[in-house]
Amino acid sequence: MTRYADIPKPIRSGLVVVNPDTGTPQRIIILQFNPDTLERSLAPQTAGGQNAEGGGTGGGDRNEALRLKGPAEETWKFTAEIDATDQLEVAAPDGIHPQLAVLEMLVQPTTAQLREAARQTQKGTIEITPIEMPLTLFTWGSKRVMPVRLTELSINESAFDVNLNPIRASLSIGLKVLSVSDLPAGHRGADLYMAHLAQKERLAAAARGGSLGALGLAGRDTMTLGRG
Repeated sequence: MTRYADIPKPIRSGLVVVNPDTGTPQRIIILQFNPDTLERSLAPQTAGGQNAEGGGTGGGDRNEALRLKGPAEETWKFTAEIDATDQLEVAAPDGIHPQLAVLEMLVQPTTAQLREAARQTQKGTIEITPIEMPLTLFTWGSKRVMPVRLTELSINESAFDVNLNPIRASLSIGLKVLSVSDLPAGHRGADLYMAHLAQKERLAAAARGGSLGALGLAGRDTMTLGRG
């Protein structure tokens, strides 16, 4: 007889908004369904006059061809689904408005922040510091926890209740991983990025290496490749 209690519960992906000074989670956003696919892109920060795709521009220093200026610029894209008919905890009067609003506030300043900025302007402050948002982490299992900034949030609402509250939506979400090139030294997000990169290094070290023979290069070694 199958014991359903023994079936492991799948881990959910999501976003965690944390206080960058204390590291205390301020809000945990769990995606209702794990996305079916992830689109990831890594663009190396190359030196020597090369573009992100690795093509030379013709004016670079040849001595810089294999140098990197910093961590690769990493972006993620995926589609998230929210469906009120599949989650009983959604309050009927609001549909999925609360879930959508939580995500939208990741790219919006609060009314309190806007009022404070307006107050500083009215006082004649010469330079207003741009509003700083909380640190956001994207989590995809224990091996992928990284600081991010939302670069895209496109919402397609596809069903509504009798009060025109949305009850089903598909969201296209774009993220940019924030590296040590994006954050100041000592910032908690920079430390989290270094932990994320160290995880990649551990995984790469665990990968099984190939052999030159499999490439049809038997009898050569790495010191003589390309020299006859």
